[in-house]
Amino acid sequence: FLPYGLTLQHKHVPELRTYARLSHDPIMQPAVGNFAQGMITVVPLQLGGLDRVPTGAELHAAIADHYASIDGGVVEVAPYTHMERIPEIDPEIYNGTNRMKVYVFANDERAQALLMAVYDNLGKGASGAAVQNLDLMLGIKH
Repeated sequence: FLPYGLTLQHKHVPELRTYARLSHDPIMQPAVGNFAQGMITVVPLQLGGLDRVPTGAELHAAIADHYASIDGGVVEVAPYTHMERIPEIDPEIYNGTNRMKVYVFANDERAQALLMAVYDNLGKGASGAAVQNLDLMLGIKH
């Protein structure tokens, strides 16, 4: 497991900020490990600066409802549970697919959350990912 982007200037931060309509850059710190492809990305969120601070359950529901409304079902949102650790996350589980799994973890008392995504970072390449993102935004079925 090798974290990178430790200067907090990952190349995708500007697009995350734009599409999430954030007034400040999000903290994004991806990591790689001892596997040929597959990726786990973790995005920490400070929710306290929002006008209305959502609970972890509300944040999860909003994300789950959003992806459930998109035809094609390429994004699965894991059930929301309070846990200190996940016994195992397999970064290679979606290798060779366009699928992604999103996890939401939160501490309501501290108004903080973590979004975690597991996906194949190499199988479809950057151009394929761009087309996939356009399909998702336009609601095009796969």
